[in-house]
Amino acid sequence: SVTTAQWTAISNGTFDNLYIGDYWTINSVVWRIAAFNYFYNCGDTAFTSNHVTIVPDSSLASSKMNDTDTTAGGYYGSGIRASGSGLATATTIINSAFSGHVATHRQFLTNAVTNGKPSGGSWYDCSVELMSEIMVYGCGIFKPVSDGTTIVADYTISKSQLPLFALNPKLIISSRYDWWLRDVASATRFAHVYYQGNASRNSASTSRGVRPAFSIVG
Repeated sequence: SVTTAQWTAISNGTFDNLYIGDYWTINSVVWRIAAFNYFYNCGDTAFTSNHVTIVPDSSLASSKMNDTDTTAGGYYGSGIRASGSGLATATTIINSAFSGHVATHRQFLTNAVTNGKPSGGSWYDCSVELMSEIMVYGCGIFKPVSDGTTIVADYTISKSQLPLFALNPKLIISSRYDWWLRDVASATRFAHVYYQGNASRNSASTSRGVRPAFSIVG
């Protein structure tokens, strides 16, 4: 469990004796430190609490992004975020492990898609969310980008690679399984990490692992 001294180090922002790649094993899940103050000062309402961003070594559930092969509604409107979904299951597991310390803060999420490209989004209260290609790889691979004519609505605050994956890339594939990312790849597909280690995208109605990121505060 997280010790009293560790909670204090997180709260005051010194992060004493905490390092990228350190982990706690709680309820048989390895919870690994991925970043310090990754979201600090971000959001339409600034997130000013010192925090540690955590990524589990393994998927916490398995889920479809949507019941049909569509990305309409973007990530925010996807079925994986609905009540009773894979992300809801993961959130319950996370709240059990870090009760009272899981941060809620503002993130910009895509909520509309036109011609396979994000066309709308807004700020939402977020706590546990799927990671993006940028958080994992440090760049977009399958996510659409602005082409000089169409400006993609992707005003993400998750705009740099998590230090955990920069320093130890093997943890992207800590074991051989597929897991979803939140980026729209086309009108029918979302990005995901393929079990063989390559970046990929898959039909929204396919079941894949749910391996979210979240932040804890002291």
